[in-house]
Amino acid sequence: MEAGASAPPFEPSASAPPFEPSASAPSFADASPSPGVQQTAPPAVPAVPAAPAAAVEFERRFVIEAGRAPPRPPDPTRATFSVEGEYQLRYRAMTALRLEAPASDPGATTLGQHQFIAHWLRLTSRFHYKDKASVVAQLDLVRGLIAGDTTRHVDQVRDARAALSWAEVHPRYLYLEVPTAIGIVRLGQQGAHWGMGLVANDGERPSHFGDYTRGSLVERALLAATPMGRDGPLVLTVAGDLVLEDNAADLLGNDVEGQDAGAGDLAVQAVVSALWRARRGEVGIYGALRRQTRERRTPAGVVPFTEALTAGVIDVAGRFDAPVPGGGAHVYGEIEAAAVLGATTFAPSDAALPTVPRGGRGPATVRSVGGAATLGAVHVAVRGARPADRWGRVVTELEVGYASGDDDPGDGVARRFTFDPSHNVGLLLFDEVLAWKTARAATLTENERSGEVPAPGLRALPSKGGVFGAAYVNPRLVVRPARWLDLKAGAVIAHATADPIDPYRADDDGDLANYDGGDRRRRDLGVELDLGVDARIAMGRLLTIQLGTEAGAFFPGGAFNDAAGTALPDQFLLTLKLGLIH
Repeated sequence: MEAGASAPPFEPSASAPPFEPSASAPSFADASPSPGVQQTAPPAVPAVPAAPAAAVEFERRFVIEAGRAPPRPPDPTRATFSVEGEYQLRYRAMTALRLEAPASDPGATTLGQHQFIAHWLRLTSRFHYKDKASVVAQLDLVRGLIAGDTTRHVDQVRDARAALSWAEVHPRYLYLEVPTAIGIVRLGQQGAHWGMGLVANDGERPSHFGDYTRGSLVERALLAATPMGRDGPLVLTVAGDLVLEDNAADLLGNDVEGQDAGAGDLAVQAVVSALWRARRGEVGIYGALRRQTRERRTPAGVVPFTEALTAGVIDVAGRFDAPVPGGGAHVYGEIEAAAVLGATTFAPSDAALPTVPRGGRGPATVRSVGGAATLGAVHVAVRGARPADRWGRVVTELEVGYASGDDDPGDGVARRFTFDPSHNVGLLLFDEVLAWKTARAATLTENERSGEVPAPGLRALPSKGGVFGAAYVNPRLVVRPARWLDLKAGAVIAHATADPIDPYRADDDGDLANYDGGDRRRRDLGVELDLGVDARIAMGRLLTIQLGTEAGAFFPGGAFNDAAGTALPDQFLLTLKLGLIH
């Protein structure tokens, strides 16, 4: 198992007070009751004087406008029920991505997918019995690839887009939340999110570029207590989890097509966290201990063995915001840093070790670290006293991140750290190029290696779009001429933190090379440029239409040169977006 991906999910979210029942459900960025086109007062009514810019409190929706209204809080006098939902449709076109061809199909030198249409429908219902108890349910009713090209030889990854699938039902949440005198108790299947979502991400948070994915889902018993009073600054949380699915585990065994299908991971974890909340920010720390096993057999199906992980995680996260003196602007920031320590036979580096006698390999030591920080500023436009009359006119952000890599596959230490795929950094480098190169490498290693001893940890080798083994700088800019319109731009400059090594080539040839067969000592990953436009059109108070497009251009660095020194061709991507939000 990949060291970074083994980090377990946590709760409560650092972005919302855990004792608001609405905060226990998916968190939405838009706090306006009627997002969309700016509303103006009738001519006969005098205009409301604009509030002083300095008096406007910072809101997360100033940074990211999602076209969503927050869930309504419980009514203490009666029972209430509500249903919200969103339907998203995507068309994507991309250039051919060069990949290593399998020996069984030498003509498959690319991913094979040039354009496709995908969709998903997510429904969320909330039942509140006054303010005494709440039940939250969420379901992805349809999700999948509905038209276009399919991928090939990347089946060692979940959501490989290898076949058309109009309807895939995925239950996400079904939990009970009860406020008590000492805090809240939450029981059932639920999402988990902490900090910036690097190691635990509930798959609900919009980002400037890219889409959120499945997220971390757990069967959880949780108690979150406020020992300094209900509205006190300190929140202490303890939880016990059976992991349904996250970036490292899949209880039902649906993560890989082929021989591993149906053989799920049994992952359990204990979680403790402490969060200190203040008016202008919060800081928290959590720790967790995780045990994960998966039963497997050798390629011939003769010798059974168990892949196992025992690991501890320490993660520190915080955020702040502050008004800029003398102007209608705010500065804000977030930071998260994590370390994973333990032992595992899931380590992707094991795949590069020579064949050993029947019975498998010994565990590798896990030593991985990762983190990210964002610093930004937003200028707020104020056109009236209502929340709908205030929005972030100009947003500038700079995110930097680091994830350790592993350039010595034979030393028995797994150092690779991988961010959760729902923490998006750009559109192409991590979400497409490295995601599919690692998926092809894992698939070839599993399907074409010789001998009776399989390669442990191949399911953790595909990055699934998460940042791994890299340091990056990601500046972003958003301009909103009106609240309903975003004009956005971004860039990603990245460098590998360790030699990028393809375990398939190491296993097959006995030498070490990058994913294209080139010099592994080249660590320049390249530069990516992204542009996008998003529009949100409110159709009354019940429906918001989302329209948008995103385009990315990736100019690869020397880390993607092949054995002859030929550079990876420049990569381009275009996405057209349509969404309906209720």
